[in-house]
Amino acid sequence: MARRVVVALLGPVTWSPPGIDPVDWRTALAEDVVDLFATLNEVETAVAVTPADRWLADAVVWPDTAVHEVPEATPNAVFTALAETGHDQVAVVAGDAPDVPGLTIGKLLRPLTTRPVAVAPVEGGEPGLLGVAARLPVPAWLPALDLDTARPADLRAAAPRPGDLAVTPAWRRLRGPADLAFLDPAVEGWETTRALLSGTGRLR
Repeated sequence: MARRVVVALLGPVTWSPPGIDPVDWRTALAEDVVDLFATLNEVETAVAVTPADRWLADAVVWPDTAVHEVPEATPNAVFTALAETGHDQVAVVAGDAPDVPGLTIGKLLRPLTTRPVAVAPVEGGEPGLLGVAARLPVPAWLPALDLDTARPADLRAAAPRPGDLAVTPAWRRLRGPADLAFLDPAVEGWETTRALLSGTGRLR
């Protein structure tokens, strides 16, 4: 059976709701993503941060969660860091999607049985990716990726064949005020983000 790992990439967060401390916001998002990963079955989980953000990883990880320090907050840096760890498949997921369903992450990994790379777009057609998954070693054609700006079309253009890339269901990331409107208080999870927003009256 393939050895699979899902990595939360805790990159910079450029927006926070007015009235909420940016560090508190970033920490809440990261904590909820890490807590979600702890419920996933049949995969290992890890966190990736730059050395400057090691404090964030230490604040939110579970005792048995692996932490990988990477020189830059990109999926490519994570793939490189895990190249010698014995994993067969790696999914890198943005750290600002606190309510992402585990099923959505599972669907990001599933195509890797037949394809070398899969991506999950950001919902709504905005630039950026929720996550990217690849078999290790990653194919040479995989371009440099930034989860905040890349689009599935960038990878499709780089792939030698259309079938080399799978595009899986999209999900939202919390990157601006409009994204808050899509949070569903009836959905379980994202407890820390929920509490932070409830304290400011932004969540009813």
